[in-house]
Amino acid sequence: MHGPFKTALVAISLLMAPAAIAQTSPGPAAAPEAAPEAATPEKPRFTQDSMNVYRRFEPGLTPRMVTFYGEALGLKPLQPIQLNASQQMILFGIGTGQIKLAAGLKEGRLHHVGSPADATGIRLFALRYPDEAALTARFKAAGFPAPAFKDMGGGLRGALVSDPAGFGIQLVIDPQARPGVDVGINVSDIERSRAFYRSFVGLEELPSVEDRLLGVTKYPFRHGETTISLWSAGKDLPADTGSAGIQYVIGNVDGVNAAAMRDKVTVEEPLGGLPNFSIRFVWLNDPDGVTNYFAQPGANERPAAGR
Repeated sequence: MHGPFKTALVAISLLMAPAAIAQTSPGPAAAPEAAPEAATPEKPRFTQDSMNVYRRFEPGLTPRMVTFYGEALGLKPLQPIQLNASQQMILFGIGTGQIKLAAGLKEGRLHHVGSPADATGIRLFALRYPDEAALTARFKAAGFPAPAFKDMGGGLRGALVSDPAGFGIQLVIDPQARPGVDVGINVSDIERSRAFYRSFVGLEELPSVEDRLLGVTKYPFRHGETTISLWSAGKDLPADTGSAGIQYVIGNVDGVNAAAMRDKVTVEEPLGGLPNFSIRFVWLNDPDGVTNYFAQPGANERPAAGR
């Protein structure tokens, strides 16, 4: 499945997991599905050459968030998804992936805004641009302060800013910039987190790099246009598990769920689907509680044994 219909299904599922349905609709949520007995543990089989990422924030900040991501950052607005009378998913395209804005905080998740070193969890999205002057002009035109760029070495310049909800955005000026997102995660145990993204998620591990702007050593893991960069600024920090998350579009959600059961990965939302929509998903957590959300469009039926 390709095109807008697939995008809509994946976007809808981001907010409308079983827990979200329970918060916004009367009556009990549908019982989660059990993994089929025949499911064999597998690493994800990615069907999109990037990951999607999302932000959660207080609803009152929505207008400024849209201005920031659309006008200041210059991301491509996509058709929003109206989930119900009061919920809308706002989508911005970047390469083959998306940054999704989801107004409203999810019950049971922790939020800790501040600097990248203040908490564990996803602390920033890093975006690359070829033209510093053009980016600075967009920020000013959108009503935001001009970013303060510094030398990062290797011919790069960078600045740290925050979106209107206080989440970090790292701006990197790179003459060879290509579309994509670098997801920055501060972790409590670097080796444990490296093992999770390498062995369970199956991302390509790249050589470590020094980030002069953050003052940390990053351990990057890549899938297509998207990179997850891990660093550790301490073991006993507060956790932020609700401000942002990662979504993978895959073709084998049952196999990933079976692997999660085998490896005792924390399940945030169990394997399930949406009534009347051809999609199934499971929400898992990395060792620090970061949402790793696996979605399989075009999969509204459980596979039969042996298939």
